[in-house]
Amino acid sequence: MPEFTKRVTLAITGASGVQYAIRLMECLIAADVQVLLMISKAAQVVAATETDLSIPGATVAQQAYFTKMFNAKADQIKVFAREQWMAPVASGSGAPATMVVCPCSTGTLSAIATGASNNLIERAADVALKERRQLVLVPREAPYSEIHLENMLKLTRMGAVILPASPGFYHKPETISDMVDFVVARILSQIGVEQSFMPRWGEALLQSDENTPAQD
Repeated sequence: MPEFTKRVTLAITGASGVQYAIRLMECLIAADVQVLLMISKAAQVVAATETDLSIPGATVAQQAYFTKMFNAKADQIKVFAREQWMAPVASGSGAPATMVVCPCSTGTLSAIATGASNNLIERAADVALKERRQLVLVPREAPYSEIHLENMLKLTRMGAVILPASPGFYHKPETISDMVDFVVARILSQIGVEQSFMPRWGEALLQSDENTPAQD
């Protein structure tokens, strides 16, 4: 079995913005990260609506589909079904130290906040919380209701990171891909995976030969 630099659980749910998840997966594979993947049925519907992707329904076919798409190594992408309770992500003894839900629907947000664990995505997030591991949630909704905000606050207090899919514009994006990259770069930074496609704020000054302090 190949050795990977890191293992990350990635869940894709039915909020708009599946493009973020696809780009994130591409970056993780390129960084030699093993991805333990779960895709909700709603996410498959959104993907068909927002993109030209035709994600298969069966997990085995999904695994082959994404492995081919990203030219991944053998076993670098492992896909698990909605009720595959023997999957490693279902237990603290087998789950990776990092989980990302991208995009995270407000329904999934609510289920995680209440510990519902009605499917493997919800259970994997519950494991991350109970084991005090890294959980990054990427909601995409507008506007947020009081329920959404209360769930985000509750999860933040539990230790999760709420990272909304809210692209910035100070890098002067010219394409939709530039805006997607902004959010994906922030996710990668949170989970400790290096990226080179999005410069960090102030990085140009650190690399500059102009070491003269700014004048007041």
